[in-house]
Amino acid sequence: MNNLNDVNSAEVLRFGPYAFHLRQRLILDGDRQLRMGGRALDILQVLVEHAGRVVRKEQLIALIWPTSVVEEINLRVHIAALRRALGDGEQGQRYIVNVPQCGYSFIAPVHYDSVAQEVFERLPPAQHNLPARLTPVTGRDALVGGMVRRLPLCRLMTVTGPAGVGKTTVALRVAELLLQHFRDGVWLVDLAQIDVETPLLEHLLRTLECDFSTLCARHALLVLDNCEHRREACKAMVETLLNAAPQLVILATSREALQTSLETLQHLPPLNVPKRSAVDCVAQAMGYPAVQLFVSRARARQHDFSLREQDLHTVREICRQLDGLPLAIELAAAQIDALALVGLHAQVANGLQLLNHGRRTAVPRHQSMQAALDWSYQRLSEQEQRVLQRLSVFKLAFTLEAALGVISCPQLAPSKLAAVIERLVQKSLLAVEQGAVAGRYRMLNTTRRYAREQLERSGEGVDLERRHARYISRVRQVSGKQGIAQLVE
Repeated sequence: MNNLNDVNSAEVLRFGPYAFHLRQRLILDGDRQLRMGGRALDILQVLVEHAGRVVRKEQLIALIWPTSVVEEINLRVHIAALRRALGDGEQGQRYIVNVPQCGYSFIAPVHYDSVAQEVFERLPPAQHNLPARLTPVTGRDALVGGMVRRLPLCRLMTVTGPAGVGKTTVALRVAELLLQHFRDGVWLVDLAQIDVETPLLEHLLRTLECDFSTLCARHALLVLDNCEHRREACKAMVETLLNAAPQLVILATSREALQTSLETLQHLPPLNVPKRSAVDCVAQAMGYPAVQLFVSRARARQHDFSLREQDLHTVREICRQLDGLPLAIELAAAQIDALALVGLHAQVANGLQLLNHGRRTAVPRHQSMQAALDWSYQRLSEQEQRVLQRLSVFKLAFTLEAALGVISCPQLAPSKLAAVIERLVQKSLLAVEQGAVAGRYRMLNTTRRYAREQLERSGEGVDLERRHARYISRVRQVSGKQGIAQLVE
């Protein structure tokens, strides 16, 4: 039996003289229990579930250490301990083989108890349709833990944040951890895959293979991904479900709130990037999630990659230029073989070209930062697009007064401009910073570069730069203080 469906339904797996009791998490050799650590058991279970197939080292590390950055040596140590415990290689019996430059494979025949199989055949099928997670979720432990605790107590939680910040990743991790809580399962519906003509509720019922009355009686978690794609239709469907299905809980991801009743918002910020003064050694740098993610993804591409003290400034600047956005950091780290750290640092300041070569197996909007930002930009009104373009002349934070002074025009009167800027905040394209004097707005570097490209295509770039320079000059003359002018540079 090297069939994954059989493995998932079995309770006791047998190979050689051993019986692996999955629920009790123990391995017996006859009546003798093998002494084996928890990590080794986790590794063995993954390998047995994929018996006869190669499991990549990176996949094993991601599954066994989902919230940590670990060296490949950790995996090798546990594999060696596992082989010793099983007597792998003794008397000619082999269980686990190393496939050079790739991973490990469990090669022994695996069988299951017929009695256990009869019991498990009567159990309902797996109650979810979540995709397998092949990489760890970095830097989100506290946030995910809080969501897991709060979500069952509320009816609707919406995860919001900018393009590339990892909304889908976080939502799926929360859903994984809640699989045992919901009697009728956890179900993912990606609204980005639905065309504008398809009724959302019809698609949902087809995904869950049930009718509306059956759904209304279920105790289940629905993960509605990419709600901004059909925001108004999604809002209407969510309100219908919340009113009709009292045991249904909804976890949504969207670049803006649904603004419906019972909604709890969970804003997802970028990963923390170390300040210049906070990086004195490798251990300190690795305490920051953005650096952890960069290092782990770089190691996936270049197995001998290690963070050295002389690299700290370069890695910090790469993560800062990429705003701590997980998608951007992953895409940049994927180029380390071709460019090395120095090349990455040089390229990352040149725009989005570096971030346009990425995960071919991902959905289109996650294959590059350009595609992720296109997804947001194309859903803006023409007026919102023009304001975003013009605001890209501000390299740092700016006040509303500065925005009105620099980018207003007959088509963008000050009376309308403030409302448009607020809409861009709601759509996660601008962030609000609370300063000592007045609220300030800031655009992420990746968003600003994208918007600047659109501004250059419009032909308004030179004129806006001149207006920006004149405004700064006036501020300096009036204030006489360099510090105030820096708020609008």
